[in-house]
Amino acid sequence: MQDGNDQDPGDGVDTPIRKIIHVDMDAFYASVEQRDDPALRGQPVAVGGSSRRGVVAAASYEARKFGVRSAMPSITAKRQCPALIFVPPRFEVYRDVSHQIRAIFRDYADEVEPLSLDEAYLDVSADKAGLGSATATARLIRRRIREETGLTASAGVSYNKFIAKLASDQNKPDGLTVIPPGRGAAFVQTLSIRRFHGIGPVTAAKMEGLGIFSGADLAAKDPLWLATHFGNSAEWLFNLARGIDHRRVKSNRPLKSLGGERTFFNDLITDTEIREALAHVCTVVWDRAAKKGARGRTVTLKLRYADFQTITRAKSVSQPIIDGAGLLAAGEAILAPLLPTEQGIRLLGITLSKFEGEENEEEGGAAAPADLLSLI
Repeated sequence: MQDGNDQDPGDGVDTPIRKIIHVDMDAFYASVEQRDDPALRGQPVAVGGSSRRGVVAAASYEARKFGVRSAMPSITAKRQCPALIFVPPRFEVYRDVSHQIRAIFRDYADEVEPLSLDEAYLDVSADKAGLGSATATARLIRRRIREETGLTASAGVSYNKFIAKLASDQNKPDGLTVIPPGRGAAFVQTLSIRRFHGIGPVTAAKMEGLGIFSGADLAAKDPLWLATHFGNSAEWLFNLARGIDHRRVKSNRPLKSLGGERTFFNDLITDTEIREALAHVCTVVWDRAAKKGARGRTVTLKLRYADFQTITRAKSVSQPIIDGAGLLAAGEAILAPLLPTEQGIRLLGITLSKFEGEENEEEGGAAAPADLLSLI
């Protein structure tokens, strides 16, 4: 992507072109395990619990060839790939490597917006390192990640966040895709709407029921039709189909929610077991909230039953929760009507949100994702 002050294509807004890179590590957790244990290299690897109640947290590309995916029950993953090797997660190691990678990012961009441990947006419009182009910057970042961590990353380079993220997934693993200004709409319209970041399975299924399978199908719909079927999301969808996304890379995104969840190797059956698990998760979540100075008013409980049915229930209070006891009390108030349970609980999670000083919406209408800690 060349430097310059070209105009944002297709939107009629007289603003300079941004130069955005989305970097996404390749099978991050599993790749770290393969890096640290040579015996795992080239093997189908799943990070997670191997028991009958375990869940895959991440899968290597060798495992993905067999259809193994994150969040898949371990017993299903093993059935699809009998040679699958399970390794327990090491989140402290993953966090340390993530910090190492983010330090590399900051050598090339002042605006870095992490989405999770393994991916981030970078705004390199200012060409901080003087490399001449966003493409050259992305190449150097990927090379340094490989040299300094022994891991590979894929990157997308474009003029906005939406297309950069789509591009980073285009040639995985270890790929680089550049979508320059003027080609964004054409690129987006070749893709399945299931590739669109922000369109979940439920919305995708609804779209397909209405005959929308690709970006081109979506672009063919007028604003009135979109408003009739998708309400307040109509303008957002209209823009995405044309490669338009005005959101800026934000290095200090407001925290929207913070939570933790725990998957149990043996289902929790009794009320006492479930309440003790709730207390443990609340303690961990509040410890993290206290370190961030985050005081929220809404608590959400997540339960996954033995048959994998998952439910969420939320409760809001009038004043921000100020301590762990308040968080636990709110969690127990949500849990009480759900007990006793006719089947076991295999996962329990708590999320705190609606923080003090929180704005109603981020620029572009996209909410920041939850800062979620897995307690497998």
